[in-house]
Amino acid sequence: MMARFAAVLLVPLLAATAAEAASITNTDPAAVVLVITESGQRVEVVVDAGASENLCASGCFMTTPDGDRIGLDGGETIDIVKGSAVVK
Repeated sequence: MMARFAAVLLVPLLAATAAEAASITNTDPAAVVLVITESGQRVEVVVDAGASENLCASGCFMTTPDGDRIGLDGGETIDIVKGSAVVK
């Protein structure tokens, strides 16, 4: 009973976190590598051509293929165009 109650409380919390993540779409014809620094952790994320990723749920810095470093809060919609980020 207690586990079910915890699951009922946890599911909306996880859904809220995912909804606040930044949505990044690679419009380039080739995969791109983004460097994401979140909570002091640096990770390289490959986004395939035409693919989208949801990242930075709790805020982060993103370094684009052309070297731009952008601070994200989560919730942004970003397109990668010719190696540059276009934040909408």
